[in-house]
Amino acid sequence: MGELLLELLSEEIPARMQRRAIEDLSALIRDKLAAAEIPAANLRGYVTPRRLTAIADGIPERQPNRSEERRGPRVGAPPTALDGFVRAAGLASIEQCEVRDTGRGEFYFAVVQRPGRPAAEVLPELLHAAITELPWPKSMRYPASSLRWVRPLVSVICLFDGAVLPLPLAKGDGRVPVGRTTRGHRFLSTDEIAVANAADYLERLEAAHVILDHDRRRGLIAADLDERAATEGLTVKPDPGLLDEVTGLVELPVVLMGAIDAASMELPAEVLATAMRTHQKYFSCLTADGTPAPRFLFVANNRTPDDGRTIVAGNERVLRARLADARFFWEQDRKIRLEDRVEALKDRVYHAKLGSVRDKVLRMEHLAAFLAEQLSRPAAAAPTLPSPASGGGFDKGNAAPHAIPSPASGGGLGWGLAGAELARLAQRAAHLAKADLSTGMVGEFPELQGVMGRHYALNDGEDRAVADAIADHYKPQGPNDTCPTAPVSIIVALADKIDSLAAFFAIDERPTGSRDPFALRRAAQGVIRLILENELRLPLRGCLQGAVQTLRRTAGSRDEQPPDNLMLDEALIDFIFDRLRVHVREQGIGHDLIEAARRPGRVETGPQFREVIHEDDLTRFIRRVRALQEFLETEDGANLLIAYRRASNIVAIEERRDNCSYGRAVLRDRLRQPEETVLERSLREVTPRAASALEAERFDDAMAALASLRAPVDAFFDKVTVNTDDPELRENRLRLLSRIRAVMNQVADFSQIEG
Repeated sequence: MGELLLELLSEEIPARMQRRAIEDLSALIRDKLAAAEIPAANLRGYVTPRRLTAIADGIPERQPNRSEERRGPRVGAPPTALDGFVRAAGLASIEQCEVRDTGRGEFYFAVVQRPGRPAAEVLPELLHAAITELPWPKSMRYPASSLRWVRPLVSVICLFDGAVLPLPLAKGDGRVPVGRTTRGHRFLSTDEIAVANAADYLERLEAAHVILDHDRRRGLIAADLDERAATEGLTVKPDPGLLDEVTGLVELPVVLMGAIDAASMELPAEVLATAMRTHQKYFSCLTADGTPAPRFLFVANNRTPDDGRTIVAGNERVLRARLADARFFWEQDRKIRLEDRVEALKDRVYHAKLGSVRDKVLRMEHLAAFLAEQLSRPAAAAPTLPSPASGGGFDKGNAAPHAIPSPASGGGLGWGLAGAELARLAQRAAHLAKADLSTGMVGEFPELQGVMGRHYALNDGEDRAVADAIADHYKPQGPNDTCPTAPVSIIVALADKIDSLAAFFAIDERPTGSRDPFALRRAAQGVIRLILENELRLPLRGCLQGAVQTLRRTAGSRDEQPPDNLMLDEALIDFIFDRLRVHVREQGIGHDLIEAARRPGRVETGPQFREVIHEDDLTRFIRRVRALQEFLETEDGANLLIAYRRASNIVAIEERRDNCSYGRAVLRDRLRQPEETVLERSLREVTPRAASALEAERFDDAMAALASLRAPVDAFFDKVTVNTDDPELRENRLRLLSRIRAVMNQVADFSQIEG
């Protein structure tokens, strides 16, 4: 068994690309070794800022021998056909072939033995292919070469059992040197290093001040950060993303601590942390009570004779200049009230078809008023939208009549705010939400938009709930971001995201494939999280329709106005439910359950049926899905699903064949067998029970009502023949089967469920 060592030494690889690069390279080598029938028993990948390294051991010395069998011409075929077959098979004459009777005549068969190639002969072409196929988010193309690489390649080590393998890699007008030499740390080891094998390589790199293993470097940095902070009685502000980034910037991490001048400590904590993290890659330190400490930590890639004092002094000087700029912005920005900055948003284009950022703010204000009304009142009547006369952007009565928070919710969320007060605060927060975009601080540190708005709002004397909502309205910005829980913050965050979704879908700027330039997937995910994590009872369809309606009134445009007949695009509802599927997938809820609960069939109300409008209350919807999931995991649920499919299939087949519908009422006077009578009575009893439970949102009770059908349905299929010779009896029994389908569909569309 052989050992392979491959090192690709280059100029510094961007930290964000390193982990993915070594994973891709390792996977390519592993797959190609397996495809060449010389799989490695073990393959390890390492990455530093300057090198990608793969070490594979347990590689067979050669490929296995292969025996290939080819069928040739029929016995008695023309000589030209025989000669061609002999040449193609690599044989000397036709006599070397076997003659076999295939049942369709006698044919020549050639059995060719192909010896396996030595691994040392196969590896160069295999590795060359893996290197050239390695994908990079961005790469460089070398002149006069087809090789693309993220940064200029310096050298390559390619050893198999200690012997150098030829690996022609062109670089410009020359070639990348391939051999057994590499270089250690850029500053602490300037000489070339010759290695004999993988163990020697690892040992010599360690001696040359290179820690090859990424995870080991990360662990050392984390431990040194904590240790250095503890010497001052401080703790390090957790920042896994920054820790990963700096791990990819150094080959020999050296943690150092610097001091922050007293004047800079007057800045808001977020400004300090952002200035240090974003521009300088520094870690913030915290005191015992969690407030910022006048210290910062950073990771150097060098050891100096003065124990880093010169490096620390240089970094302190750079940070002072950076924070001096921040102090200037902080002082200047507070001289202008946020309120006075709102009109300046007219000069910021949001989208050519959607007007300015000021137009978006107006839409957010209208939506905030509507959402405040919905979330602060008892659920009794259909939602109405604020009229233009009241300062809103909607016409009353335009919400879909079915979009009503259920009475089972008990009304509002118990936030302790009257509806008018909640609406006032939410509208005020929406009015000021984007005002900090024109501040100098946000211009310098875009990451602080919203956060600086909060500080400036408090400085202006705004209500704290308004200030917090300004800071929180962008949240959640990803799956790991926290979700607002304060009432005003929730409303403004929803208004921002709902407006974005409705507006961009209205102008047909929707995500396609991996393209999502306006982050609409993130907006939809944010809406879902805000609703579900806060257990909001909200008419999603009515909110989206209201956002579309207000778009016409508020959207100023440079080139093109939105169409006059704007309507809610059903594709937007589907888009949000697509994101909901992704959201609940990790909770073990399949997409088929989502579809089944979202699209129930018809519900019987007295002697009539009414179509059920697709669910748009996400909180109620998830409760329905979970109840359905639990029901199907029971024995009754699983067996009833089988019976449903059997009944549906029979009815569907017979309806197609007879070209008619069997959805009409069952005639009791045509029930002949006891099993028919029992089933018909059970269906009549279950229908109002299930409907009542659904109306009261007792989904477990609705499922329990369906479970009571299992015994009579099983007995019916065991004892009753549906397709009897009596046409009237057959029709009535098909109506009974159709009735099973209708009663179950009022709870969920069981035809959507897989498995």
